[in-house]
Amino acid sequence: MAERVGIVAVAQTKYSPDRADAHEGELAYEAIKQVLDETGLKYGHDGESIDSAVTCSQDFWDGRTIANLNVNPYVGAHLSHEVKVAEDGVNAVYVAMAEVMGGHHKASIVVAHAKESMTSFRLAENAGLDAIWLRQLGLDNWSAAALQAKRYMHKYGITPEQCAQVVVKNRKNAKNNPFAQEPMDLTVEDVLGSPIVSTPLRQLDFKPHSDGAVAMILCGETLAKKITPKPIWILGASNCYETHYLGDRDLAEADALIKAAAKAYKMAGISDPGKELDLAEISEPVSYQELLWMEGLGFCGRGEGGRFIETGTTQMGGKIPVNPSGGTLAGNPDGVAGMARVAEAVLQLRNEAGARQVPGAKVALAHGVTGVCGQLQAVMILGNS
Repeated sequence: MAERVGIVAVAQTKYSPDRADAHEGELAYEAIKQVLDETGLKYGHDGESIDSAVTCSQDFWDGRTIANLNVNPYVGAHLSHEVKVAEDGVNAVYVAMAEVMGGHHKASIVVAHAKESMTSFRLAENAGLDAIWLRQLGLDNWSAAALQAKRYMHKYGITPEQCAQVVVKNRKNAKNNPFAQEPMDLTVEDVLGSPIVSTPLRQLDFKPHSDGAVAMILCGETLAKKITPKPIWILGASNCYETHYLGDRDLAEADALIKAAAKAYKMAGISDPGKELDLAEISEPVSYQELLWMEGLGFCGRGEGGRFIETGTTQMGGKIPVNPSGGTLAGNPDGVAGMARVAEAVLQLRNEAGARQVPGAKVALAHGVTGVCGQLQAVMILGNS
């Protein structure tokens, strides 16, 4: 039987609107060095060293094709094994888990980086759409999100005020997170008074553009217990794709997330996530998405996300705090955001989250998303026992 896979170290850079002072490899190494120093692990093939690297990057953000080649020297992949993931960082962790669980590698270092400051985000996002049917419309993630928000609000009566509550909660939570880019005290009125970007979404409904990196090390149970007294175990993981074409699905639904969550819950032995999870770190680049994703994760019924946040259940001190870190809305780069959610879940389960700590956290959910309107959904369940 395959060994359990544990995360033995995590590290993040502080997220910033512009890290022009650092090459992308140097930025990634800021996180890499921390996990190497914490574990004392070296690179090699002796059965107790790092023998694989999984990197997560996007060519368009790095401004070059095969972007991972630019960071391989920093991640330790020279004359060794490396895999690139060009989706969200949760999927990079998923790949490393599979490598270790399958017995192919003893320890894997996983790194996600992005510098959104290096290019036009609208050009980069538009280039990710179908070249014939969608790209020509001038869509990017923001304008497409407005289509989804409009549909979601119309179908289920979700209000701008309910979406604004997500922003207020998460930006306030970010004040306790030293890695957060834009913590701030806001009111619902502040959010609703910010400039319209794409109706019905306003400036504060969106995450800021961000530069940063995350690193972590995964290994099997035997080695994990030698490295640290508190490894965090991956209990369940899954992902699921939606159709790429926006007109082929109901944007008010999160069907891919429902499927991904169901598989991850089954693997982790979770039957009632609202009762069995102690916290959730959800990727929400846009405010309404936290409401919609909570429905997909089974925290509430379809169309109930707006009313659910009004109950206070997802606040710090609530039954299931959502985004104690401040989430993506407080500032994480594309591709890095989901892996940051995993890192934050690990800190919580190790009781190392400082002022944002959820007392007694034992089981946590981390979520990542890639593509227009949540095309690829990924869910990971983590536990400390």
